[in-house]
Amino acid sequence: MCGIAGMVSTDGSPRDGRLVEAAVSTLRHRGPECSSIWSNEDGTVTLGHCRLSIIDLSPRSGQPFSYSGRYTITYNGELYNYKELRAELAGRGSLFTTESDTEVVIAAFAAFGPACLQRFDGAFAFAIWDDQEGCLFAARDRFGEKPLFFSVQPDGFLFASELRAFWQWGVPKIVNESLLYNFLALGYVVNPTGATETFYTGIQKLPAASSLTLRPGHDALIETYWNLQPEPSRVMSDADAIDRFTDLFRQSVSRRLRADVAVGTSLSGGLDSSAVVAFCQEAPAGQYTHRSFTAVFPGYEKNEQAQAALVAKTFGLQGTQITVDPGEVVSLMDKVMACQEEPVSSGSPLAQYRVFQAAKTAGVTVLLDGQGADEILAGYGKYYRWYWAQLFAEKKLGSSAELAAARALGVREPFGPTEKIAALAPHFAASIQQVRRERAAARDTRLAPAFAAAHKRDSYYMMPARFDLNSVLQYNTTANGLEELLRLADRNSMAHAVEVRLPFLSHELVEFLFSLPPSFKIRDGWTKWLLRKAVASRLPAEIVWRTDKTGFEPPQKAWMERPDVQEAVRAGKELLVSKGILDPRVLQQKIQPHTAYAAESWDWRAWSASYLY
Repeated sequence: MCGIAGMVSTDGSPRDGRLVEAAVSTLRHRGPECSSIWSNEDGTVTLGHCRLSIIDLSPRSGQPFSYSGRYTITYNGELYNYKELRAELAGRGSLFTTESDTEVVIAAFAAFGPACLQRFDGAFAFAIWDDQEGCLFAARDRFGEKPLFFSVQPDGFLFASELRAFWQWGVPKIVNESLLYNFLALGYVVNPTGATETFYTGIQKLPAASSLTLRPGHDALIETYWNLQPEPSRVMSDADAIDRFTDLFRQSVSRRLRADVAVGTSLSGGLDSSAVVAFCQEAPAGQYTHRSFTAVFPGYEKNEQAQAALVAKTFGLQGTQITVDPGEVVSLMDKVMACQEEPVSSGSPLAQYRVFQAAKTAGVTVLLDGQGADEILAGYGKYYRWYWAQLFAEKKLGSSAELAAARALGVREPFGPTEKIAALAPHFAASIQQVRRERAAARDTRLAPAFAAAHKRDSYYMMPARFDLNSVLQYNTTANGLEELLRLADRNSMAHAVEVRLPFLSHELVEFLFSLPPSFKIRDGWTKWLLRKAVASRLPAEIVWRTDKTGFEPPQKAWMERPDVQEAVRAGKELLVSKGILDPRVLQQKIQPHTAYAAESWDWRAWSASYLY
C-alpha cells in the first residue's frame, strides 16, 4: 500500500510540482520507503507517490510508473489476481518489465480502457494520466477499501489518499456541518444518498466502485462500474452451496496471501478471523508467517483471549497479545483521530490501532482480517428481525420455526405485534420511523438551537429501498455501514505502514452470496449459517457454534468512567459549545459512560467530533 497525490491544471497554465511533493510528504506514513513525483512536459500535470513495497520490491517498480510512452500511473493498493491477469495480457501481446501488480494495472488499462475495472479483484485507488488524450482516469475498488479524495479548484483538480494533503495545498479547512449534524444526531459518518460527501466542505471522495474521468474543458465525470444486486437467483442444494462458498473463499484467501513481505493475521477469537486463519493453513504461501495479533482485555466480560488462544494452538500460530492500558486511552485517542481525520463512533479503533502497531513492531507488513463477513453473511443481531419480518410477510415464519430456534439459542431481539405490523406494511412503517428520527434529531436539546434549526432539514436518515434480508445486507455493505469500518482499517493500518487485506470482500464471493436465498445466511437460529457449515470441520466447535456475538469490543464503559477520559470528553464538548454546535447546558450534564456498541453513544461521538476543529 502507498500514498498518492496529484494535481491537474484545468486552465492550461503550468503548476509548481513542488506543491505535490509537499502534499506527498504528509502521506509518508503510508509509504515510508521512498517518494517521487512525475510531471508532463508542459507542467500541467503532476503525479506523486510514496511507496510501501509489497510485491516486487525492486526500484524498477517504483512510482509514478510510465507505460508504453503514453500512460503514467500513481497507484495505492493491491491487485490480488494480478498473476492471472498478467498471463492474459501477455497472451494478447502486452510486454512487462517488472513483476509488480502496478504494471499489470496500467497494462490492463492500456489494453481494455475503463473496462479493465471489471477484471480486477483488488483493493485499490489509482489515477492514470493519458498523455495522448490529455485525460485523467481515476478509480476505486468495489467496496471502497482504499481512499481517494479530490477537490475542484478554480484553476485545477487535486486528489490525494488522505485529507491532510489538501491542508498542505492550502485548501480551506471548513467543517461540513450537515454531516456533523447527522453524526451527532444519528451516528452517521456518511451520507447514504450523497456518496461523495466528506466531513469537510470543498473536499469530496470518489465513491466505491466508481471511476472518474477528467477531460480538458469538461467537469469531472463520475461513473459507477459495479452494482451489487441483492436478487436471489440460484437454486442450489446445501452441499453445492457449501462447496461453492468454500472454493471461492479459499481462492480469495490464497490470492490475498500473495506478497514478497511477511504476512500474518488479525485474530479476535471470533468466527470470521478464525475462518481466515483456517483457510490460510490450507493455502500455504512462502511469506505466511503463522503469526497472529490479538487485542485482549483481561477482566472484561467480553474478552476473547481464551478463544483466540484456542485457535492459535489449533493451527500452531505464534500469537501476540495486545492490551490497551486504560491510562493511555486519552493519548491513544489523540493518535487515532490524527490518522483518521474524520470522527469515529466508538473506542474500538483504539484497540485496532494497537494491533497494527504491534504487527509493524514484529516485522509483519501484511495482515489478513475478517472484516466484511457480518455485512455479507448477516452476522449482527439486528438482522434477525429483518429475516423474521420477511418470513412473516411471506406467511412462512411459523412453519420455518426460525423464531423458536433463535429463542432457544438465547436470541432476544424483539418481534412482537409492532414488528409484525411493520412487516405487513413496511413502507408505511419506514415512513413513520423516518419522521420520528428526524423530529427527534431536530429536538435534541444537546445541540445548540441555532445549529439544530439550520440543519433540521438535512437529516440523512434512510432505510433500505426494499425490506427483505438481502436488500438490508446490500444497504449495509454498499451504502451505510461497512464503509466506516473500511476507513478505520485503512487509516489505522497505514498509520504504521501495514497493509490490511480482507478475504471476505472478494467480489466474486460477495456476488455469489447475494445470489442465494436468505436462508443461507440465517438458518435454525444461527447467523452466518453458510460460513459456519463451511468451517465446521476446520475449526473447534467452541468457535464455530458460539452463541455470544462479541465483535471487536473493548471495555469502553470502564474507560469512560476514568476521570482523565471524562475530562477529555468535557474539553471536547466545551470546544463544540464554543463553535456553536452544542448547547452550553450539556456542560452541566453528567457524562454517560457506555459500551462501544450501545445504541446511545453520544458522549463518545461528541468527543470524537471535537477533533474536526
